[in-house]
Amino acid sequence: MNGSRSGDASGLDYDVIVVGAGFAGLYQLHRLRDLGMSVVLLEAGSALGGIWHWNCYPGARVDSHVPVYEFSDERLWRDWYWDERFPDWRALRRYFDHVDATWDLSRDIRFNTRVRGATWDEDARHWRVVTDAGQSIRTRFFVLCTGFAAKAHIPEFPGLHDFASACHHTAHWPQEGLDMTGLRVGVIGTGASGVQVVQEAAKVAADVTVFQRTPILALAMQQRRLTKAEQDAAKAHYPDVFRRRTETNSGFEFIGSGESALSVSSEERQATYERLWQAGGFSFWAGGYSDLLINEASNRTAYDFWRDKVRARVDDPATAELLAPMDPPHPFGVKRPSLEQTYYDAFNQQNVSLVDLKSTPIERITPIGVRTSRREHEFDLLVLATGFDAVTGGLTNIDIQGSRGESLAEHWQRGVRTHLGLASAGFPNLLYVYGPQSPSGFCNGPTCAEVQGDWVVELIGHLRDKGITRFEATREAEEIWRDQVQTTASMTLFPRADSWYMGANIPGKPREMLNWPGGLQTYITACRSAAEEGYSGFTLGEEASHHG
Repeated sequence: MNGSRSGDASGLDYDVIVVGAGFAGLYQLHRLRDLGMSVVLLEAGSALGGIWHWNCYPGARVDSHVPVYEFSDERLWRDWYWDERFPDWRALRRYFDHVDATWDLSRDIRFNTRVRGATWDEDARHWRVVTDAGQSIRTRFFVLCTGFAAKAHIPEFPGLHDFASACHHTAHWPQEGLDMTGLRVGVIGTGASGVQVVQEAAKVAADVTVFQRTPILALAMQQRRLTKAEQDAAKAHYPDVFRRRTETNSGFEFIGSGESALSVSSEERQATYERLWQAGGFSFWAGGYSDLLINEASNRTAYDFWRDKVRARVDDPATAELLAPMDPPHPFGVKRPSLEQTYYDAFNQQNVSLVDLKSTPIERITPIGVRTSRREHEFDLLVLATGFDAVTGGLTNIDIQGSRGESLAEHWQRGVRTHLGLASAGFPNLLYVYGPQSPSGFCNGPTCAEVQGDWVVELIGHLRDKGITRFEATREAEEIWRDQVQTTASMTLFPRADSWYMGANIPGKPREMLNWPGGLQTYITACRSAAEEGYSGFTLGEEASHHG
């Protein structure tokens, strides 16, 4: 059996169970094991990588550039080389194999093991974790690293199961791949995965039909090849890059200008926007003026620049208006921007067409294709790029029963409640990394994996060293943190869009800000302060009956 058992007399199988083999989970396994703790990592997939195990659809690649999008451990980057600034899923799988070889992780990972549920035992002060195979494992601490995109969202289209040809959500793409050459391809959804699939399908498919509800405000990726010599020269500065990414609000190394977009001349503003655009990636979103996400007039200047860039690339005026409307569909940047390379150019091709679902909604899926209010479209392949029950879905999908006869899903039914985006009242010894009300969706993943991950490891190490077998967030602390998250969000433009940031893409889900919107710096400060105050907002060592 994988994972080193703890040999104590407590009846525990492990000190810590970690769930999820992406950046956050692997970092937990690595660090906790270094503390001498017995740890096992449970992973539903058959290999490391988390989202990069599941994301193998055509064109899947990361939207964060390297070396920012990797671990900061010099043993990992010293002899590692990338082919591109924004690696694709194959390159990321190779990277995780490299991480595995260097950190020797797989011996403590159980692959093809999905966690079905977990129940807290108050008397024994441990979690009993149950897998889909019926295994029951006991652990003192339970650390969930399921990521913000672990539960795919498939809308309830009438007739979906009647479709007779291949139909796949991008998160459930066949691992053996699927050749789109010569096929009639329908793509429903225009988020990141939709953009990436369309770019690839346009090159080889007989016909590509893109069903768009809301235009994606995609940014220029500015992809380029990387040479070994170039990376060798850059590696002298890698420690500075990794330090800088923890000193920004985005977890990237972009340092914003610190000034309002309205405080400079239009000529200077245009020059700044052009510089950020050419820099590519999230520079234009995270590295610009300080008030883009709080001041509507400032935000409009960024939208207009983006709009004009896109419209210049689209030949047909009607299509250009659908892809980049003269007036914004929502403020720029309040939905996560996708990065594109040839997405907008594809709509100039004869084999690519755009269907506006606002004017011609989907009525049903038929055995041969998609019927809208206007006509029926026939397809050989239907791609559901319909997103995720983001941030909370991967956690509430597991039946987690806490100390008060309540599941985590029930606890969050009227809105998410956490302390520091790390733990919830009524769920002792349970922590989650890159979860709700943490910077997750607004922050570079590997940065959060290490910044949040270090805090979690230090807490568990502290409890172990003090002989404390139980900790729990207080109800008061989670209400205070919830209020801070929602109050901060209300001062921004984020609530103006129906985004997954707001939970608005899932029918029946409470509409609320799901991520910490105040930036990584204030988040780090809050976490450090809590630790320095003896983990304020948590009760350490008491039983649930001893506090409210």
